[in-house]
Amino acid sequence: MILHQIEALKAIGVTEVVLAINYQPEVMLNFLKEFETKVGIKITCSQETEPLGTAGPLALARDKLIDKSGEPFFVLNSDVISEYPLKEMIEFHKSHGGEASIMVTKVDEPSKYGVVVLEESTGKVEKFVEKPKLFVGNKINAGIYLLNPEVLDRIQLRPTSIEKEVFPKIASENKLFAMVLPGFWMDIGQPKDYITGLRLYLDSLRKKSSSKLAKGTHIVGNVLVDETATIGEGCLIGPDVAIGPGCVVESGVRLSRCTVMRGVRIRKHACISSSIIGWHSTVGQWARVENMTILGEDVHVSDEIYSNGGVVLPHKEIKSSILKPEIVM
Repeated sequence: MILHQIEALKAIGVTEVVLAINYQPEVMLNFLKEFETKVGIKITCSQETEPLGTAGPLALARDKLIDKSGEPFFVLNSDVISEYPLKEMIEFHKSHGGEASIMVTKVDEPSKYGVVVLEESTGKVEKFVEKPKLFVGNKINAGIYLLNPEVLDRIQLRPTSIEKEVFPKIASENKLFAMVLPGFWMDIGQPKDYITGLRLYLDSLRKKSSSKLAKGTHIVGNVLVDETATIGEGCLIGPDVAIGPGCVVESGVRLSRCTVMRGVRIRKHACISSSIIGWHSTVGQWARVENMTILGEDVHVSDEIYSNGGVVLPHKEIKSSILKPEIVM
């Protein structure tokens, strides 16, 4: 999903993206190297040697975020997905003249979240209320920010929460404003939410850029297939499927509501639904994978195996069926 964020940033003229990573940055950078050239945007990394929360990484990357222009910069949580109305956010930020802008989204059950209380006419943030027992509003932080460089002066190089420490201080000075996010929004930090987020994203793509979606008699609903993937005869793909680069889907395969990541091979007549298939994995012939099965990187499922909600850690070979949801270590 981070690729979609980078594409949205590129579309509005962003020339460099800095990834805040604290574990194996080389894996992410190697993965994004090809994408960097394809999209035409510089991608660099700021590595944490210890977890720094949601604000500390900005202090660590300070030299990468500030230039002589004094222009604001975007900060995006990588585990959220939306339509990314970033151009509109720039216009909103310029209009209010404050120090920081945040996106907020409306939710049906605000008591589960930290609520952003704001002045409806101007968007000025008044306060934050964590999991309110009484109704104070229905808008929550959507994890998309546009910050002036001076915000960095408020952040020390230590574990810091931007939501609980930095933003409340800016709001107390009447310099924090919130824009209500149009369209869909989803926190995709959990696998089941990832699958839901994929559905919402593909539905948005259908409305805004349908030419990117796959077409054909073997396609049902919204399906995204990388141009380097190959699909055999007699397959039925969709709805709500994403197939990554270099994947091989052999003949007679059935895929629905799933993500198939880079380099995966799905052998003849396998059936996969509501699942995530990790990088360079293999699903054997006539295998059935469903009910939020998650395969880590380089997992190999043997022929005629059934997985009902199995969560399989990387570099494993599955030779017997997983009949109920469990973690395979």
